[in-house]
Amino acid sequence: MLRYLLERHGSEQPERVFIRFASGDEWTYAEMLAIAKRHAAGFRELGVKPGGHVLSFLPSSPEAIAVWYGLNYLGAVYIPANPAYKGNLLAHVIRNSGASIVVTHAQLVERFSEVELAELEQIVHLGGRGPEIPGLQAHDGSILTDTPVDEKALELDRPIEPWDTQGVWYTSGTTGPSKGALSSYMHSYSMFGPPTWPFLTSDDRYMINLPIYHMGGTGLFNSMLLRGGSIAFIERFRTGTFWQQVRDTESTVVFLLGAMAAFLEAQPPSPDDADHPMRLMFMVPVVDDVPAFAERFGVEVRSIYNMTEICTPIVSGPTPTIPGTCGRLRDGAEVRLVDENHCEVPVGEVGEFVVRCDAPWGMNHGYNNMPEATAAAWRNGWFHTGDAGRVDENGDYYFVDRIKDAIRRRGEFVSSLELEIELSAHPDVAAAAVIATRSEYAEDEILAVLQPAEGKTIDFEDVVSFLRPRVAHFMVPRYFRSVSELPLTPTEKIRKVELRKQGMTDDTWDREAAGIVIKAKRIGS
Repeated sequence: MLRYLLERHGSEQPERVFIRFASGDEWTYAEMLAIAKRHAAGFRELGVKPGGHVLSFLPSSPEAIAVWYGLNYLGAVYIPANPAYKGNLLAHVIRNSGASIVVTHAQLVERFSEVELAELEQIVHLGGRGPEIPGLQAHDGSILTDTPVDEKALELDRPIEPWDTQGVWYTSGTTGPSKGALSSYMHSYSMFGPPTWPFLTSDDRYMINLPIYHMGGTGLFNSMLLRGGSIAFIERFRTGTFWQQVRDTESTVVFLLGAMAAFLEAQPPSPDDADHPMRLMFMVPVVDDVPAFAERFGVEVRSIYNMTEICTPIVSGPTPTIPGTCGRLRDGAEVRLVDENHCEVPVGEVGEFVVRCDAPWGMNHGYNNMPEATAAAWRNGWFHTGDAGRVDENGDYYFVDRIKDAIRRRGEFVSSLELEIELSAHPDVAAAAVIATRSEYAEDEILAVLQPAEGKTIDFEDVVSFLRPRVAHFMVPRYFRSVSELPLTPTEKIRKVELRKQGMTDDTWDREAAGIVIKAKRIGS
């Protein structure tokens, strides 16, 4: 549990650096413990009790870390929300969270004047004073930093237990309202602890450049706190400064989204590509040629299969050579690939990942105030991920797509993710989204919605010619559209639900109507 780990490290290694910031500032374990206690005292002054829900509406920042640690030190529940939220999305999170207190930046306060406040009663302004919001009692941020620490008052009536809720993390809501996954302290240990990731050590410094209002950021903090290691906190990933930041912060481990790795790979080779302290890179999904990437940058690469709700059940070996793999099943976790009737599919066929783990409370324990969504996900004793994947005869797993993004066309399974990668490789395409649409024959056809690169115009016939040697014949979309910008969620995922609502617009181009019919090549002809 965060409180007890922080107290232990603050006592046993008080001068050890826990967080090194990009600015060069540092917080030792002793300083982090003191900051957590001050904020806990402030929250107690506001009336927060163990188990109480508090909404954190802050950018990824030192202040957000302090709020999180103060809440968990008190035994309260940390509920971060993406500061890009506004309008109906923000109102949904406020309503679902059940929080009576929100901590936010002064520049974001005005958003609360535009939404239903539900159970919110108090608002804490950081970074100055924002406008007054009718119905909310306002407090200056000093209440969290200047309230005297009374050690006796911070004692707990009962210990914080492994099954207590540490936080509520909201999914991105690409297919509907965001769901708040309930995550216990044991869930955090199961996902990121030493038994799951034995290749991390207390000597590592984990560079975190993912926002801490998502599990991807907070979970990596937990991974180092569990080991007594340290963190380099970078507010966002930038290709051009990445390697210099690695050197400046002396980072040894990092997690990269596939696009981040691709951006690094696309940089011109340099003599100092491997001149840095980084030793391990997690990568999801992996680049096409992992060994070449690893050799160029002098790192070990690993991949995983995970999501906010589960327990990192699949982890790859070092520098996998099999293209596209996310690894093999780890000890302590179970995975099946099933059809719509929960029957296991044969090896090599695509099914839905369903997961459970040996450790009690080692995965999410439901969705906050969403009993129907909880029941739908936790069926037959397994958590249904909504992800499609397959496994080969050697036990190597492959993520294929989100189930709702998967397309079956003329008896063949098409991964929208794989097709989007190929479409985005076209020099005139900045981004691509692939969805299923109905044809005149009452079966799925493929619609590709493309965002042009800056200063470019997309020629659909040229895109088709580009795809034909790169993908199977049945993967080439029949329909194409071009849009100035693809609709995105606040977490930068494409909102395909909007594209499906728009469907076939008047400007949709039909390659078959243009006389381009693509058929399978007959073998031997």
